[in-house]
Amino acid sequence: MTQNTLSSNTFDAATSDALDMTILGKQARIAARAMRTATGKAKAQALSAMARRLLEQKEQLIAENAKDMAKARANGLEPAMLDRLTLSEKTIESMANGLRQIAEMPDPIGGLSASTTRPNGMRIAQMRVPLGVIGIIYESRPNVTIDAAALCLKSGNATILRGGSEAFHSNVALGAVIQQGLADAGLPAHAVQVVGTTDRAAVGQLITLTEYIDVIVPRGGKSLITRLAADAKVPLIKHLEGNCHVYLDAAADLDKAHDIAVNAKTYRYGICGAMETLLVHADIAATILPRLGKTLTDKGVELRGCDRTRQILPQALAATEEDWSTEYLAPILAIRIVDSLDEAMDHIARYSSEHTESIVTESLQAATRFQREVDSSSVYVNLPTCFADGFEYGLGAEIGISTNRLHARGPVGLDGLTTMKWVLVGEGQLRG
Repeated sequence: MTQNTLSSNTFDAATSDALDMTILGKQARIAARAMRTATGKAKAQALSAMARRLLEQKEQLIAENAKDMAKARANGLEPAMLDRLTLSEKTIESMANGLRQIAEMPDPIGGLSASTTRPNGMRIAQMRVPLGVIGIIYESRPNVTIDAAALCLKSGNATILRGGSEAFHSNVALGAVIQQGLADAGLPAHAVQVVGTTDRAAVGQLITLTEYIDVIVPRGGKSLITRLAADAKVPLIKHLEGNCHVYLDAAADLDKAHDIAVNAKTYRYGICGAMETLLVHADIAATILPRLGKTLTDKGVELRGCDRTRQILPQALAATEEDWSTEYLAPILAIRIVDSLDEAMDHIARYSSEHTESIVTESLQAATRFQREVDSSSVYVNLPTCFADGFEYGLGAEIGISTNRLHARGPVGLDGLTTMKWVLVGEGQLRG
């Protein structure tokens, strides 16, 4: 194999349905030890080399992607899924730009917290270190192969990537580019491994390899994540749903409230940060809802409301109990009128998936209470929920969004792929 040719031979493990995931696990564990001491310069060089090779080999990448596209069309894959699956010159150039951006970000590894000195003279601090080996399981988007590899590499981790079977040829080809970039920088080839099988049993094996894998990050639909949560022995960084709320407070600026609500719902329907339920204080409902309802209806959004909402918006369908807990990922919105901030927060506490919530208000007291008392991974004031994205948070990119309570919450960027260890320095002190 030449350095400029794509080949699945970059993978030491056989690309067959009999692939033993323990082989990849062992290789990743060895690579993780080397990655802990990789310099920031070497990691940046690897990412830059990957970007260059992506562009050099884009015709070959598009040809491999065409195999997946043909099979997907034959299998009747939905247009939205076909769009996610497609690799074009534009998407490849975007992936290369993303690699360069991550290469330029500060290296998170080795940084020290402020130190303290104990009465006996010991100096104590914490050092940021990689998590170790990260397994990432995702569905049809081949760009995730590049994004996930880049973030794990920059944060000093080894990773095992298992993409969806519908993107198999694309992912194997991208994996070859990644490993060429690692070789260019003198980093271990097994720092990033793409699972070379479409056998679903590989996923079941991967999520139980506690000896070799430190954490699993699933990226996909609810059915995938539910299955992994039920069967995994390795800890997961995950979220099941994005049932996000916007609450228009009695003290809201009405123009601001209108624009925020429209953007939260219609920016993109299929993202986990899209608003699914709108809560409106009764004091402003009769004023804001007619205008807001017309805008949303004109944009093709189906409205479902409580009885009080339907008295103001007769075009709204009757909301059911199920609507309050549904992540639509579609042009559908549930609307409920509430009588107080407390009632709005009670509704969120009952139905939210603890992803992202927002209050629109000019009251500092209401804003402060909302941010303190609403227990979701992201809580906004006067912003649409569609800002729930690692790039928008200044993280450069994200590996996913977490609603976990331990380790990482919200968009997970480079720092979320690290942990801290205590480091102590003394001069021979003894414990008496």
